[in-house]
Amino acid sequence: MIVDLPSTTTSQVNKKMVELRESGGAVALGRVLTLVIVTGDGTETEEAIQAANEASREHPARVIVVAKGARQAAARLDAQIRIGGDAGASEVVVLRLYGPLAEEGAGSVVPLLLPDAPVVVWWPNDAPEFPAQDPIGELAHRRITDAAAEPDPIEALRTRVRSYVDGDTDLAWTRLTSWRALLAASLDLPPFEPIEGAVVSGESDSPSTDLLAGWLAASLGIPVRREVHRGPGIVSAVLERSSGNVEVVRPDGKVGYLTQPGQQDRRVTLNRRAVRDCLAEELRRLGPDEIYENTLRGLSDVVRGESSENEEQAEPVSAGQQ
Repeated sequence: MIVDLPSTTTSQVNKKMVELRESGGAVALGRVLTLVIVTGDGTETEEAIQAANEASREHPARVIVVAKGARQAAARLDAQIRIGGDAGASEVVVLRLYGPLAEEGAGSVVPLLLPDAPVVVWWPNDAPEFPAQDPIGELAHRRITDAAAEPDPIEALRTRVRSYVDGDTDLAWTRLTSWRALLAASLDLPPFEPIEGAVVSGESDSPSTDLLAGWLAASLGIPVRREVHRGPGIVSAVLERSSGNVEVVRPDGKVGYLTQPGQQDRRVTLNRRAVRDCLAEELRRLGPDEIYENTLRGLSDVVRGESSENEEQAEPVSAGQQ
């Protein structure tokens, strides 16, 4: 069910939600958090809502979408309430703010927050430079950004380093979960030798490639080179040791190839993760992410190598090695 409330107020929105719960049986009981999505009033709004609806099947939530419209317009709040099949396992409130209201979204959000429930704020794109100091970000226990969706992803990642406080995270980091798990698991197999260095390759504007390099530098205390290669995204990670390297190569953004001495070469699934999956993972954690914090610090120890954009794209291991 979708109910539109043009030129309204937050008190009228709250009143309408109570009426809908009483008449239709939709209740807020069982909502584990409030997810606030801050975005522009465009096509990205529906994409963000769809991702939140999918994530809400694991984390039932009240989703408040702050869609900021034209600043030059007269002050106006248009609201939309979605419940039932149009809201996944959530109840969705879309607030379209125009004029001066677009600059001041926190006042419209506060009356709609679930009492005694954690607040998570997500900026699908165009995140503020200091999320924790943003008026809406100040309300949150957890703040989610996405450097990959910014106009300059690498510069956005540098901004995350400067602005980090406990509770901050980024979906460019969450996209690394499969890579980190695979590399960590590979070191649980013989030969058990120290890693002497590492090389991580990927697209020049891939913040996840930078973060993977930073994670290796911070976790293993080794020299790490970050090289540029045609993607998509992360192309390869090589852990260097005396008896032979551990290599993970993903040339197509879907299937990876793991090679290491003394072990049979393997094909592994390394699909580029959808936003909804990354969002669902981040909603499982409401406290500080110390590993992400250490990874941001580790970026300063990564050496950026020469661009290999003109090289041939990485090839998988031969059929005889699989």
